[in-house]
Amino acid sequence: MSGERIRAVRALTVRGGGADYHDQAANHWIVGQVATPMSRYPAYRGTRSSWGIDALGTVVVEVEDEAGRVGVGVSTGGVPAAWLVAHHLDRFVVGRHPSQVELMWDQMYRSSLYYGRKGLALNAISAVDLALWDLWGRQRQEPVFHLLGGPVRRVLPCYATGPRPDWAVAEGFLGGKLPLVHGPDEGMVGLRQNVDTVARARDQVGADALLMVDCWMALDLNYAEQLVAGLAPLGVYWVEECFPADDYWSYRELRRRRPLGMRIATGEHEATRWGFRLLLEMEAADVIQPDVTWCGGLTELTRIAALADSWQVPVIPHGSSVYSYHFAAARAATPFSEFLMMHPTATGLTPMFAPLLLGEPLPLNGVITVPDTPGFGVELNRSLDLMPAP
Repeated sequence: MSGERIRAVRALTVRGGGADYHDQAANHWIVGQVATPMSRYPAYRGTRSSWGIDALGTVVVEVEDEAGRVGVGVSTGGVPAAWLVAHHLDRFVVGRHPSQVELMWDQMYRSSLYYGRKGLALNAISAVDLALWDLWGRQRQEPVFHLLGGPVRRVLPCYATGPRPDWAVAEGFLGGKLPLVHGPDEGMVGLRQNVDTVARARDQVGADALLMVDCWMALDLNYAEQLVAGLAPLGVYWVEECFPADDYWSYRELRRRRPLGMRIATGEHEATRWGFRLLLEMEAADVIQPDVTWCGGLTELTRIAALADSWQVPVIPHGSSVYSYHFAAARAATPFSEFLMMHPTATGLTPMFAPLLLGEPLPLNGVITVPDTPGFGVELNRSLDLMPAP
């Protein structure tokens, strides 16, 4: 292990210029009207930036070993998450070997229980954890999927998330996931508009393409039941994240009452094996969707996946580009991956973390080929205005 122990942990933040994928120009589809928990307030209904989806920015964590090799992990969290890494979590990392991910994760998690458990603290832990896996792969000169047991597949079929599933299907994607636009407080008119939008998409993509709907925690149980009833004739593959992450009971009830053949998916904003254990034990989801940059990192995602396997529930991670692709490449029970359309009009291919990360693979004919370069195979764009933690 000579030269391989970690000598430094750096937490950086970056704002503006699209470096955080939530922080886009006003004409970007991801900023526009999408149903959210804030849609009940007309003043915050028109754009997600109006209520602050871009308020935190990105946190970047670098872990450097004694030989000068650097691993990189990212998450949402900006200055607060960077402060946690620099003033609390780094003590559990410096002096360790990156292969000791289990030990470091456990100590970071247990030491932050009194203020953490989910949310910002887990985002910070996730970024550190991903940086550790990246460094470990670089030390071994192996891709991360080798550290996870080797590839089941290196070519990953993808679906595309964005308002243009027709464009995505024409490009070879399995299908598309539409963001729901109107929430319950827009009444039956908004409900009909939602269903009509999905119906038009089904006509455009044909009967065989996957079609999903992302509700981003915006609904209540009564509205969700009416929505899935309206979507039932359209062959929607799943309806995603209808309720806030803590409302396990509504997820369970909706799954019990869902139309035959429709799946209930959730987990983007859930964290740790304990949160997903509740979803699984309550039989509240047909598909779970941890985000590796939020749920606790790759170390915790592997535990969540093992738990889900025992329930025969597929794990299809939410977004997160190469950090998810390496996980999926090593997984027999993850049939396809998500590609988040970061092109402003969802009619082009833009890497999820551009311009922050360099070297992210892009789909060709709707599939991602995971590169076998060391670590996660990406580099931090050091031309950006990267600021150290306060």
